[in-house]
Amino acid sequence: MTTAHNTTPQYPFTAVVGMADLRLALLLNAVSPAVGGVLVRGEKGTAKSTAVRALSALMPAVDVISGCRFACAPAAPDPGCPDGPHGTGGVEERPTRMVELPVGASEDRLVGALDIERALSDGVKAFEPGLLADAHRGILYVDEVNLLHDHLVDLLLDAAAMGASYVEREGVSVRHAARFLLVGTMNPEEGELRPQLLDRFGLTVEVAASREPDERVTVVRRRLAYDADPAGFAADWAAEEDALRGRIAAARELLPRVTLGDAALRQIAATCAAFEVDGMRADIVMARTATALAAWAGRTDVLEEDVRQAALLALPHRRRRNPFDAPGLDEDKLDRTLEEFGADENADEGTDGDDDPEPDGPDGGPDGGGPEGGGQPPQDGGPDEAPLPPEAELPHQQDREAPQTPQAPEPAPEPESAPQGGAAGEKAAVGAAEPFRTRRLDVPGLGEGADGRRSRARTAHGRTTGARRPQGALGKLHLAATVQAAAPHQRARGRSGRGLVVRRDDLREAVREGREGNLVLFVVDASGSMAARKRMSAVKGAVLSLLLDAYQRRDKIGLITFRGTGAELALPPTSSVEAGAARLEQLPTGGRTPLSEGLLRAHEVLRVERMRDASRRPLLVVVTDGRATGGPEPVVRAARAARLLAGEGTASVVVDCEAGPVRLGLAGELARELQGTAITLDELRADSVSALVRTVQGNRKAA
Repeated sequence: MTTAHNTTPQYPFTAVVGMADLRLALLLNAVSPAVGGVLVRGEKGTAKSTAVRALSALMPAVDVISGCRFACAPAAPDPGCPDGPHGTGGVEERPTRMVELPVGASEDRLVGALDIERALSDGVKAFEPGLLADAHRGILYVDEVNLLHDHLVDLLLDAAAMGASYVEREGVSVRHAARFLLVGTMNPEEGELRPQLLDRFGLTVEVAASREPDERVTVVRRRLAYDADPAGFAADWAAEEDALRGRIAAARELLPRVTLGDAALRQIAATCAAFEVDGMRADIVMARTATALAAWAGRTDVLEEDVRQAALLALPHRRRRNPFDAPGLDEDKLDRTLEEFGADENADEGTDGDDDPEPDGPDGGPDGGGPEGGGQPPQDGGPDEAPLPPEAELPHQQDREAPQTPQAPEPAPEPESAPQGGAAGEKAAVGAAEPFRTRRLDVPGLGEGADGRRSRARTAHGRTTGARRPQGALGKLHLAATVQAAAPHQRARGRSGRGLVVRRDDLREAVREGREGNLVLFVVDASGSMAARKRMSAVKGAVLSLLLDAYQRRDKIGLITFRGTGAELALPPTSSVEAGAARLEQLPTGGRTPLSEGLLRAHEVLRVERMRDASRRPLLVVVTDGRATGGPEPVVRAARAARLLAGEGTASVVVDCEAGPVRLGLAGELARELQGTAITLDELRADSVSALVRTVQGNRKAA
């Protein structure tokens, strides 16, 4: 069955319907891998993975040295290759590899594993290559890249920056080349990428399912035809695949002859400056993309439309200032910038800025067509006024779709239940105050959850706190403990030389302590007692600040609101803080204060999440003034619900929102029932001079 699966033809790239920007971005990287890869953002079920996997069949084959596990090029082998020196080894041609990195992969699976036992006892670097070695001179594809663990992200960043992978274990190291085309797909609803990794992707595209019935019908028919007969479907599209493969090869051959003139380079620099992108990587990526666009169009000079299209692909993900900003680009501002600096350059060259010369067409592009616009969408006024996108020339593409412009992420999913309490007394939502840097709120104890930056946990990374026998495969070697375990047995083992005789039983791995990400569940009071506009604006600003803190600490978040006669799960637990911010912004207020309903709903959500992921510890953040007025015996029921949560060991923080000269201290009473911490809005600020340094750990010790 495995063989049959491996021989099933890949879905053809040319059969993908729509998604012109995605196809263009992938093709540009096929023409020029120096562009730096693609990040594909979009909702689930939009064939993101299908298009990416289909790209590998279009990439030219590579020559490798026979027997080299690291794909060294015969013309320029890596001098530090672990399999070298290669001497006069044979040469073989193989297809470009596409290696998939699973989200849950281990560090050893990514970078490779070094046999420490043989290294210590025999002095031999016995190295088993990882996925980075497999992806060298190929494609490294990460599905759901935004869910990748932090320590894998760090390794990926290092390899992408240096073009090499280093594996080190207590002074024993192996290095090999690792240059690859990085392609990632993600659903923004599940959380955003770290800025450092986001910047490593050369281009980004937004994809969404078409709303045109005819196009959706075409998608379904082609998919059903492929599922029924993959080999026959691939054969039907073989001619189109060959034509596109030939066009990529021709564009690659033309690429070194493409000239990036001063006018185009000035427009690139002006555009990056106008959109205030950080660093210089954006300028370099835009220059490479514009050059690849010209080669793809069969030209040897870069035109303004190439620069424009390069900006639309290379800048949207680089201009975000915080995780709540949707990626995108103001196209009117882009056009004004290009026009301004294009006109200045024309004036400098002594040409008439109002009389744009017609660009020279290619002598015969890869498809034998006329001049193209490097992926520029067609404009109103007919084909003579603007060139068609490159995809429009692909055979079998009857729909002639225009490239999609970057869009904001889809709205957050609908809540599980409708708001309770009706519209009586409801007030319109108010905006949140400016967010601020908050104090870190910790979960007590030592966890074993996913890597993050909030609470103490046993992790594979961090400071070493001890040693133990390996539990399964050896992780981080504790060298001193290993030597100490092996030393008493050297005479019995017949040691005669300088080397240490090490057995498997002697090995000790380091026990490390780092930090984990938690599930931060917000329970927000949206009742009438919180409805004063300035007060609610401050409360929303505080929750928004905590959401930003949760993003930075790699937490999952959830949002429950209560008012009227009940509570609703406004946002099920997710990694998307953007969705939480959107829900918070739309939150109306009014009605009674069913505090017990909010706490009971939190108990149910945490119970379900505990079954899904027992290792991720929760932190309950209740934002309220402590009043309870909804339902029979509201104060008694709220106290019972709080004790229920405390009895299960749920770590809690109550953010006291009570205002005015007379304070009842009800939020403090609630915190005591929860066995948690009560802090005011002022004390929540990290830069508050008067605030005490309070954590959940400290309060529970005092209790």
